[in-house]
Amino acid sequence: MPDPNPAALEFLLRRRSRPARTLAPPAPSRSQLEPLLTAAARSPDHGKLEPWRFIVLERPALQRLAGLAQERAARLGLPPERAAREVAQYAEGILAVAVIAAPRESEKVPEIEQLLSAGGVCLALLNAALAAGWGANWLTGRLSHDRSFVEAGLGLQPHELVAGLIFIGSETVPPPERPRPDLGRIVTWMAR
Repeated sequence: MPDPNPAALEFLLRRRSRPARTLAPPAPSRSQLEPLLTAAARSPDHGKLEPWRFIVLERPALQRLAGLAQERAARLGLPPERAAREVAQYAEGILAVAVIAAPRESEKVPEIEQLLSAGGVCLALLNAALAAGWGANWLTGRLSHDRSFVEAGLGLQPHELVAGLIFIGSETVPPPERPRPDLGRIVTWMAR
């Protein structure tokens, strides 16, 4: 017989990301962030490979990345509106955690499972931040997948990639509701 946790289920049924542009100081301190990172690191990890790692980006680092994003967007010839959005997510950020997928050689665990594990870490960190009362949002963007940007800006190795940028701060407005998936369209029940 299951041992239910109604509060946890209710949280998951009602959770809503907070738009990153609405987040403001304060952001979690190091001691407040560490339990959230610990919770995220408990994500499913077949083979116990830990095929991911965290880079905590504090305000000065985000400002540096905003400048690098401006340069890289210009070099790539991104349309001005797209470039402005790419730069703004760093320039306006209070604190972000870059979840880095770092697949490892394994005969037993395919790379795709390791990448999916990194995605699970992103969701776990987002939910941990929300459960702790912070506002949080999972973003990426074109530049977070640009090799030159991530190697210069985050020091990523050639086999690593950004699974997600989890922006965390204090809420300034209630999060907007949005349409949710219709289970009738996305669920197939197979009895045999």
